[in-house]
This record gives sequence, C-alpha cells and structure tokens, in this order.
Amino acid sequence: MSLHDYKPDLIEPKWYAYWQKQNFFASSPNTQKTPYVVLMPPPNITGILHMGHVLNNTKQDILVRKARMQGREACWVPGLDHASIATEAKVVAMLKKQGINKKDLTRDDFLQHVWQWKEKYGGIILQQLRRLGLSCDWSRLRFTMEPSLSQAVIKAFVSLHEDGYIYRGHRMVHWDPAGQTALADDEVIHREVTGNFYHIKYQLASKKDAFVTVATTRPETLLGDTALCVHPEDNRYKHLIGKRAFVPLIHREIPIIGDEYVDQDMGTGCLKVTPAHDANDYALGLTHNLPIIEIFNPDGTLNETAQRYIGDDRFVAREKIIEDLRKEGLLAKVVPHTHQVGFSERTNAVIEPKLSTQWFVKMKELTKPALESVEQGTIRFHPAKFQNIYKVWLENVRDWCISRQLWWGHRIPAYYLEDGRYLIAATPEEALKKARVLTGNPSLPSTALKQDEDVLDTWFSSWLWPMSVFDGTIKEDNPDYAYYYPTHDLVTGPDIIFFWVARMIMAGYAFTEKPPFENVYFTGIVRDKQGRKMSKSLGNSPDTLSLIDEYGADGLRAGMLFCTPAGNDLLFDEKLCLQGKKFVHKLWNALKLIKGWKVVASRKPGDEKVAIAWFKARYQQALQQLEASFTHFRLSEAFVTIYKLIWDDFCAHYLEMIKPAPKTDNTISEETYTATLACFENLMKLLHPFMPFITEEIWHQLRHRKEQESLAVASWPKKTAHTESTLLQQATHAFELITRIRHLRRTHHYASQKTLSLNVKGDMPDWLKLFAFYVRKQAKVSQITSHQKNTKGSIAFMLDKCEFGLPEIVPQEDKGSQETLEKELTYQQGFLHTVKKKLENKQFVNHAPTSVVARERKKLQDATERIAALKQLLGHA
Repeated sequence: MSLHDYKPDLIEPKWYAYWQKQNFFASSPNTQKTPYVVLMPPPNITGILHMGHVLNNTKQDILVRKARMQGREACWVPGLDHASIATEAKVVAMLKKQGINKKDLTRDDFLQHVWQWKEKYGGIILQQLRRLGLSCDWSRLRFTMEPSLSQAVIKAFVSLHEDGYIYRGHRMVHWDPAGQTALADDEVIHREVTGNFYHIKYQLASKKDAFVTVATTRPETLLGDTALCVHPEDNRYKHLIGKRAFVPLIHREIPIIGDEYVDQDMGTGCLKVTPAHDANDYALGLTHNLPIIEIFNPDGTLNETAQRYIGDDRFVAREKIIEDLRKEGLLAKVVPHTHQVGFSERTNAVIEPKLSTQWFVKMKELTKPALESVEQGTIRFHPAKFQNIYKVWLENVRDWCISRQLWWGHRIPAYYLEDGRYLIAATPEEALKKARVLTGNPSLPSTALKQDEDVLDTWFSSWLWPMSVFDGTIKEDNPDYAYYYPTHDLVTGPDIIFFWVARMIMAGYAFTEKPPFENVYFTGIVRDKQGRKMSKSLGNSPDTLSLIDEYGADGLRAGMLFCTPAGNDLLFDEKLCLQGKKFVHKLWNALKLIKGWKVVASRKPGDEKVAIAWFKARYQQALQQLEASFTHFRLSEAFVTIYKLIWDDFCAHYLEMIKPAPKTDNTISEETYTATLACFENLMKLLHPFMPFITEEIWHQLRHRKEQESLAVASWPKKTAHTESTLLQQATHAFELITRIRHLRRTHHYASQKTLSLNVKGDMPDWLKLFAFYVRKQAKVSQITSHQKNTKGSIAFMLDKCEFGLPEIVPQEDKGSQETLEKELTYQQGFLHTVKKKLENKQFVNHAPTSVVARERKKLQDATERIAALKQLLGHA
C-alpha cells in the first residue's frame, strides 16, 4: 500500500480478516488472567444496522479492546434475539404477500417459515457489525431460541412456578390488536393524543324524554356498557341512583349506580361503565357485580355481541356510531380533548384493554435484591442519574404478564388435562409422568395432555442472558460459567432499563444470588440535528453502511464519539463523520511526514531533546486524564483527550519542533527518529480501541512486525508515577507566546515581515530559554534579546509576569495605503459598535451559551486592539 493514499475500503477488510485469522478475539477460561466480560445486547433477527447499534457497539468495542490490551481475558459474547412479536409480524406480512394466511397453516408449518426467515435475515446484522470492526468472540455467538438457551428458559419457568412466583390468572391486560397478543406494562408506550370528548345522551327508562349525558373519548365501547355511574353526593344525579337507562342505538337497559370513584368535575360527572374494555370500569364492575360484555374480536373488530357494526374495525365503528348518534339526536356535542393513549412498543397499534387469562410473574419479592444492589453500589449505574428512574419503577412495578398469543417463541411448559387441570413440566415426557400420578392412571396416553398454545415474552429469555450464554443454569461443573460469571460491564440504552436491565438484575439474584454485572453504562438516544429521535417513519436515519463507505468505519466511529456525552441524547450530524475522516487523514499525513525523513546515525539531537522530553510528559498527562475518563465511563471525553493529544500536541507542536528546517536535506538524527516512532506507536495504542483500522495500519507501517504481532493484542501503555508538571507549564507559556505574537502580526501589520525581533524586559524566563528555538521557528522571530527597558514605541504585552515587546512597523507612506487604513478603521469602528451593543444586551449575556458570550468578548478585545493599532499607524490621537 502506497503511503500516498489511504483507502479504508481496502485496509479495513484486510485487517479484520487478519484479526479473525489470528483468532485474537477468541476467549477461553484462563486462571492466569483476570476475566473481563461484556455481553452484546442481542439485536433482533428482524433488525438492520442503525445508528443506535453503531453507538452502542462502538462503545462496547472500546471497552473490550482496551481490556484485552491491558492483559485481561477479554470475552465479548455476541448474540441474536428471536423477538417474538416483531419477527412473527414480519413473517406473517411476508406470507401474506405470497397469498398465504397464517390461519391456514399448522403451527409446525408456520415455524418452518420463521426458521427460514431467521437463516436468511438473522445473521445480516452481525455481518454488518463486523464492518464496524467489532472484536467479538464470534465463536461464542448465541441465539435465544437455540436448544440450550431454550432449555434454560423452560427450566427457569418451572423453577419459578414451583417457588410460587409464576401463576395463571384472569385479569385485565394490555392487548395489541395488530400482534393479537397480550403485552406487559412496559411494552406500552403512552403518548399524548389530540382527540375528542363525545357528549352522548342516554335516555332514562322511567321517562321517555328525559336523558342523562355522558362524556367519553371512546364511543365505540358503548355497545358493551353495563351501567352508568355517578357520585353518591352529586346533587345533579344522586336522585337517579337505582334507576335505569337505555344504551343508545341498541336500547339495552342498564342500571345507574353510585360510587365515590367518580370525579364530579370530570366530563359531565356521569360515567359509562364498560367492564370488559377498561381497567377502572372492570374494578367498578367487580364492586357492583356488573355483567361483562366483550364486544371486540382479538384483531380489534367488533363481534356479534356488539349487535351492530359487526366485523368493522373499532375506529371505523367509532365514526359510524358518531354519525348514527347524530342522526338520532343523541350526540349532544363534541369537545376537543388531549389525553394519553397507549401504543404497542412493537407494532405501534393502539392498545386495547382486554380481560384475558394469562401467565404472570409476581414481582414484589424479586425486586427487593435488585433495588438494594443498586442503592448499595454493588451494581453501579453510569450516569448515576438513572438510579432514581430505576428506583421509582421497581417501587411501583406490577406483576409481569409473560404469556404471548403467538407461535414463535418459547412455548409455555403448561400441560392441560381434559378436566381443565394443568401441570408444569420441563418436557412432554415429564408432563406425562406427572399427569399419570395426578390422575392415578398409569396408562394415561400422551394424547390426554394438551400443551399451552402460548409462548413466553421475549424478555423472559433475555433476562437470563448473562447466565444462559454460558449455559450457567443447565450444566453443572461448567468452567465457562465459573470463570466468566458474573460479567463486568453492560452497555445499553436507557430505553430498555425496565424491559431488560432491571429484569436481568432480578434474575441474577433469583437464580444465582449474585449480581449479573458490576456496571451499567447507559448510552444516549441518537437524534437528528433537530432533536428528533431517528426512525424509519421520519426518514431521518442515515444508511450506516453508506456512511462507512463514505467515511470509513474509523471515521464513522469517531463521528459518533464526537457527539456522545454519557447518558445524554446525542445530536448526530454527518459533518462529525467528516471530521472523523479528516482525523484519519491527519494521522496518515503525519505518518507520511515521518517516513519521508532521512535518518543520519552520526547526527546528534539538539533542541529535539527538549521536544521529546516535553511530549513524553504531555503524553503521561493525557494518559492520566484518559484513565480517569474510562473509570467514569466518559468514553467521548476519553476520545477527545486522545484526539487533542494527537492533533494539537503531536502534530501541531511536537512534529513542528523536530522536523527538519525547510530547504535542508530533510535529515534527522537517529535518536530523535527512534523516539518519534516510539511516541507515534504509543499514540496508536491509546487510539486503537476507538479507531482500530487506521491505528493497526500505521502501527505496521512504522516498523516491521511479526505475523502474530498486532496492535489488537499489544500492551496498553503504563502510567508513570511522576509527571513533569514544570516542563508542561513551561511549554504552555511558550505556546501562548507564539499565539500572542501571531495575533499581533495580524492586528499590527506585521504580516509582511518575514522575521521579527522580540525584546524581553529584564531577565529572560527559564521557559523561554528552553523553548526559544520553537518560538523563533513558529513565530518567525529572528532574535530574542533581553533589555531593562523596551524600545520606545514598541508594541508591549505581558505574559507570565514578563513584559515582552515587538518593534513597531510603520508601513511606507502612500496615498493608497492611507486610504486602505482609513477604510479599515471605519469598518472596525462600526464592527466594534455592533459587538458592544450585543454585549450591553443583558438578555443576550444572561441567556446565551457561555462559549458564545466569550466569543463576542474576544471579538470586542480584538477589534479594540485593531482600532488602536490603526490609529497609531495613521497618526491619530
């Protein structure tokens, strides 16, 4: 590969294939090493690579690569989740396009189609993740529906049922009409929706022309009404308690009841009660022994019990009911109303409350150790702010509905006898044995048992992930489980803190009495420049593979890190990927510069020794900052630390200090060259976890390596006990001096002067003696002299309690230059006036970002200095 260009499309696949061939990412128990274990949050087999995957997996890779370089036995387990609801919906839609209806298939036939889907699409996302350079142990890839993981799920169900934590009950649940399945509470997303309050007149049975008005947001449910309810102390209605009314449109007679549950100030103060389709109404129905009339089919259409609009979708029926009420004079009015509506997290369908017999997990006891472990610091959240969110949820959690009315998933191990009794068993064979004992019939045939048709919630398998990936709950004397569990760091999004994080902690304590991990690092949610969450529906999520094609995997990874403060949502801007790409080219150009020098063994280093000593000190300072950032999981801060160390310190200063002067033979001493290679190598070690491809390429370009000598397994740099703080401060003063002189060149017409002389009042400071070579070089200063007084008329300034002076340069007098200077003065005075007005505006100063205000004040200072210089040049008072 020529050093004249860098082509990530060629270099990145080359190094990934090399890492895979050398088996650098594989892990096995090694008692001579300390393990470091990270588990990939398993993406769905329906998924494609999106920005959330890029963010989450890049950060995992950083942690794993660093741990591997530190000599730990790094094990990063990749995986896939079967995603019951989402996958079944995808396959049903695919079959529909082929003219096949799921209802026309047997369970086994349908599952064959799902497994074919999994084989075709399931691994695509993992191949895409490889393009990011992820250092997973791909030999450990696990799938939540593979036999051993399925066995772990069933065993967990049986165990929890035996211990009294799992029960079967008939309760009001969240129903997804699109997926046609029950959902857990946290699978329902509540959104504010603008709808209406429909004021509907119910005729009293005792008087033909007497009505009571009810306000409802869901008029379609009136067909299932079994009562009207008012507050017992409401003077408007209490005389009606015990009387009866007719349900509009179907003229079914229902009672009027009294209950303190009613809010007299809400709506009309009179409620319609539909126990089958509202959780609060169901509770009222139980209290008052009301009948339950269910009017919806599982798909959200109206059934025959509704009497009218049979087969219509609930929202189609709503419009028809409103129109028919209007025709019959029973629609009093329609009032706009904003309220919360539940949507399915998976299908985005509006949730329907539904009475259903389901399986539940009792959560109260399981939450206690899960809450204590976080409160006491056994498990640490990063950022810590998520502890409060976690605590509130656990303290208010309800029992978990774990059954799903689907075919794809882990089938519930419940087996029913013909008389309705059931038993729980891990296998059909075990169920039959139990059934023969239960019935007292040793010859009971297997056909007498029927297994539950439902499957378990996907999260019921995912909550076992830290244990099940190592077959921890199904194999005794398991060396993997003994060595790798508990794991160490979990990297995930805050949006699944309840779905997954909390439940994994519960499962860890329930089945092992140990925490499943030590740290949870919450990344932010990826949003676009306008702050919107990236989604397919908005069309604001870029194609990540196209981004890799355009900027390289390293450029994309860097772009994500530039905008990701820990735990906060991040605003993604493609320009940040361009910045990452430019950083790659900066590194490559630094390599080309160094490799272009001619090494002379006989040449002795001079001022370069100062440069080398300074950069080693600066490197150690940055390394300490870096380690502190890693300790607190501030990975973006860590990356920016390295970025600045390379761009500002190594490229902008160190290489400028040591590089051969222009118009020379381009030679450098061997000692300086060797030290520079070592510095560059150490920089690549620090950067490697963040940008693995470019660093590996440069590391191999710097010197010849053996076949198995890779940056991926190189040793992580060690911190020294002492940092040369004095030397660092001295360099800082020198850099500031260079900046000040350059600024004065721009503002005092020194730009045309190739070199200047610099005067120092009094004794020359030690830092200037040390870095005089660099000041002369970068500020284009021909000589630095020390005087007791500065030359009269010189431009003076203070730095580090020292007074410096530059000679005043007066341009040649001519009409043209005078006119130019006058115009420039007029412009600068106008500009100064504008900036002053802005800074005099208290609203601006108090509310604008600090950086913006600071920038305006710098403009004020620069303009003031410029005007003073122009007036001096023009001879103005």
